[in-house]
Order: sequence, then C-alpha cells, then structure tokens
Amino acid sequence: MIDTSLIRNFSIIAHIDHGKSTLSDRMIQLCGNVTSREMKEQILDSMDIERERGITIKAQTVRLDYRAKDGKTYQLNLMDTPGHVDFAYEVSRCLAACEGAVLVVDASQGVEAQTLANVYQALDNDLEILPVLNKVDLPAADADRVKQQIEDVIGLDASDAIPISAKTGINVDAVLEAIVERLPPPQGDASKPLKALLIDSWYDAYLGVVVLVRVLDGSLRKAQKIKLMSTDASYQVDRVGVFRPKQEMMDALGPGEVGFFTASIKEVADTRVGDTVTDERNPTSQALPGFKPAQPVVFCGLFPVDAADFADLREAMGRLRLNDASFSYEMETSAALGLGFRCGFLGLLHLEIITERLDREFNLELIATAPSVIYQIHLIDGTMMEMHNPADMPDPVRIDRIDEPWITSTIMVPDEHLGGVLKLCQDRRGRQKNLTYAGSRAMLVYELPLNEVVFDFYDRLKSISKGYASFDYQIMDYEPGDLVKMQILVNAEPVDALSIIVHRSRADARGRTMCEKLKELIPQHLFQIPVQAAIGGRIIARETIRALRKDVIAKCYGGDITRKRKLLEKQKAGKKKMRQFGKVEIPQEAFIAALKMGEN
Repeated sequence: MIDTSLIRNFSIIAHIDHGKSTLSDRMIQLCGNVTSREMKEQILDSMDIERERGITIKAQTVRLDYRAKDGKTYQLNLMDTPGHVDFAYEVSRCLAACEGAVLVVDASQGVEAQTLANVYQALDNDLEILPVLNKVDLPAADADRVKQQIEDVIGLDASDAIPISAKTGINVDAVLEAIVERLPPPQGDASKPLKALLIDSWYDAYLGVVVLVRVLDGSLRKAQKIKLMSTDASYQVDRVGVFRPKQEMMDALGPGEVGFFTASIKEVADTRVGDTVTDERNPTSQALPGFKPAQPVVFCGLFPVDAADFADLREAMGRLRLNDASFSYEMETSAALGLGFRCGFLGLLHLEIITERLDREFNLELIATAPSVIYQIHLIDGTMMEMHNPADMPDPVRIDRIDEPWITSTIMVPDEHLGGVLKLCQDRRGRQKNLTYAGSRAMLVYELPLNEVVFDFYDRLKSISKGYASFDYQIMDYEPGDLVKMQILVNAEPVDALSIIVHRSRADARGRTMCEKLKELIPQHLFQIPVQAAIGGRIIARETIRALRKDVIAKCYGGDITRKRKLLEKQKAGKKKMRQFGKVEIPQEAFIAALKMGEN
C-alpha cells in the first residue's frame, strides 16, 4: 500500500468556461495516462450533452502517477468539477474528499461570481488553495490585473499564481510540481477499522451500482463484507478499482486513496452521497458528518405530447433517477395535458439538461409547464402546507398568508452595463445589499424572490450585459409576500398548465402579456375565442381571437335578399352552438412559447 505522504487529493474549481476540463486533459496527457491516439478534448466529460455544450455536469475523478523533480513518484487523485450554479452540490461533495484545490481564473475575464462561490466552499472545507491563471496566450490576457483582482475580491495571496495556457500546454508541468510541493498530503491510519466517505454513485447495466469512495482510515479490499452506516445495509465487495480514466482493477484501497467498488447493489437510492462505508465485522465507532441532501428548488410538470407515450416516460424517468439522485418526480394529472409528472430540479439549467436527455436518449416529445418554486401556505387554522404546483392552491378564504423563498445573489458585471442590471433587479422586486468595485467591474449583492428568477432572469441578465454578467445565488429564507394565483381561461375553460403564482403588483402586466402572446399563437377556429387572465373571479386581461368566416352566400347570384339573410342567420346560430360545445385546440408551440415569456 502506498505511503500517504506520496498522495495528493485535489479538485479543480473555477467559473464556467475558465478551462477546468482543458487543464485536466493536459495533466492526463503529461502523466501519460492515455496515448496520443486515445486522447480527445474534454476526455473526462462522458455525456454527449457535456461535449456539445462545452460544460461539465457530472464531477469526474482520475488517478495520475506523476514523477516529480525530486525523483519520487506521486499519486495524484484529480477531481474535475462542474462550474454552473445548478451543479454546486457536485462541487461541495468533491471538495469534502480533498485536501487542496486548484483555482483556475481566466487571465482575460478575471474573477467571476461562480469563482467566488467555489472559493468560499473550498475555504469552508479548510482546503489549501493554489491559484492558476489560465489563457495567458490570449491577446486580452492581463495577468497582473487579475492577480490584483484575486487579492482584492477573494483575499487570497496571488503573488505566486502560476500563469498557464491549458489549451497549448504552456507551463502545465509547473502546476503539477506546485501541487506536489504546496498541497498537503492526506492523513490516515491503515491499522484502524475501515472508514470511507461515499462521494458519488451511478448505475451500470452490467455491474449494478458503482460507488466512488475516499478511504480515510483502514483499507477496502475485494471480498470484504462492508456496511453503509446510514441504512445499516451490508454487502460483499465484488471488485475494487480506480479510474485512469479507464477502469483499472486493484486488490485494495488504502488511507487517502480515491477509487470505486461494486457490491451487487441494485438501486442508486441505497447508496446515499455522504454516507460512511465501514467494515461489517469491525465497524468504525463514529460516522462521518456527511452532506445535506440536494434540495430541489424549481418544479415543473412534464407531459408527453402523445398520451400513448406515458408508460415510456415513466420508464425513462426511473432510469434517469438511477444516475441523478438530485432529480425527483411524482405523478400528476392535468385537465388540458393528461397524465404526466411533477418534477423537482436544482435550477433552470438542470431542468433544461433533464428535458434534453429525455428527448435524446428516450425519443420522447414533451410539454413542460411553467416552472414554479416551493411556497409555504399558512392556513387560518394554524397549519402550514408546502405547494409545488399552482393548481394545488387552496381556497383563498382559508389562507392566512403565503411565504415565498428568497435568495442572496452575487452578480459581477462590467461598469457600462451596471444601470441595466440594477433596473432589472429593481423590476424583479430586488433589495440591494451591497455594491463594490473590482477594477472596472461592479460586484452587486442583491436579495431577490426566487420565483422572479426562475422565469427568464438569467436570459434577461445575459442580454442586458451582452453576455458579460455572471450570476450566482444561495437560498436565503422564506418571507411573506402579497401573492396571487393567476389563471388563463381559453373559451371560458381554465388551462391549468398555464396557471402561475405572481405578485399582485405584477399580475396585470403579466396577464396582459400572456393573453397577447396566446392570441398570436392559438390558430383561428370557426367560432370566436376569448382568451382571459383571471385572479379568482376577477378578469384582469382579455384578448379575442376572431372567428374564421366561411362565405355561405357565395353561390347566391342576385335574387331576394331574404334568402341571403336566412343563410347568414343560420350560420350565426351554428357559430353560437359551436362556441358552446366546440373544443379549442391549443398547439404545443403555444404552450412552450407562452411559458418562455419574456417581458415586453
């Protein structure tokens, strides 16, 4: 078993697009883990969506053997983490398994909102941080300015930050040397009972659940009987190994090592992230503190376009849940859309990724309802209920007050776009907490209601700032709000898929916009269709879709006027009857476009 002084466990943390995955690629190449023929860009990103969008969704680990200048061979356990705010829980569990973090900052863009969030997480875990300036080969790079920014904004000493270019490979060997010299080795005792932290788990069709662990004390061996402490379930280990990045089997994992094991576990739900793995016969006395489970913050309904696909959708949801424990769903029915599922997500990008995976991997055409957040409804009788779906709102007479979730957001934005961003935050009922400067960029701290953010806040922020603003948030607390349920009525029938909870002051504007949008999107029928927005029994906005008119008197040449009048009266009576019994077909595009509603 390897001496722990020769092991280094570290994560690469950064904002989106600052070059985490590219730096991982260069390190893997330098350590000779893959041949030049096998090498491809973003080698650790295994999903097609990750490669196409150029983002990391799942954190990945790889073991590298690095021969340092002192002649010793070190074992480096590298964890490449996602940069997007929706996958911050992936970052937090990787940091808990490390002793150090390599902080990558773009030498042209500088410190961004997510850079800050990830650094604070690393500091919470008492990690040693090694700053690295990437993309120094770009003409816009300014290493001195960014070093100063790191010191001013984060408060880290950046005097010995390493300037590199991960794309061309300039100076990457200096990063490996600094990891060996400046990051601490893990502590652990091989003679103690087995104690390992469960970092991640996913489902493999051939092996069952594959469990990624970091061994703290003792050793994990093949054929060993182990116990998961949170569920008290026991299993026998079938195989033990590491990723280089291909699977490589081992006899055992010792203290400080990161690797995987399989033990014929059937369900990913049985292996809770943050759990403690120990020996069944000689268990450790104290479990590790673990992680808080990932809490969904955004909810939306997913319905198949073709009702016959419901069984396929249920199977697809079950299979996705196997590999993504943060995704939750339950069945629901809608009068307009039929059978479907109410799903919980960590954010809007998570929602987008899941719907895209359902479309690609399972060929399902879906309609997604308006995203909503969890509201706490306090009833007059003193009870409190959580509401995920606006359709479940109780009678307003029974409600004492409604509490909505608020977030603390950090926005980094260039000075010239600051006015537009401040106006956007004010329009969304935001409360400004702080405004500081780091060079020519402003750092805003705003408190915002989450339901104002889940609609289209991120898109609007990007368009106002021409793509330069960066945004990060933490859930703060629940606060009472003057909220109402707005329904859309089409031909006097409520369409529950378009029901939303809005602040009373914004209801009229949002109702008008939605009615205007639906008027353009719903095709004309043979009868007149009113489209209305209503709060309770009060109509707050209305648009009318005119009827298609068939020319019934086209064949009457001359003759008595009464004949023409008789035909027109007959048509009028038919339209009246049709309006009573006619069904309005709302096309799928109308739902999607109405839900993606921006503000005029």
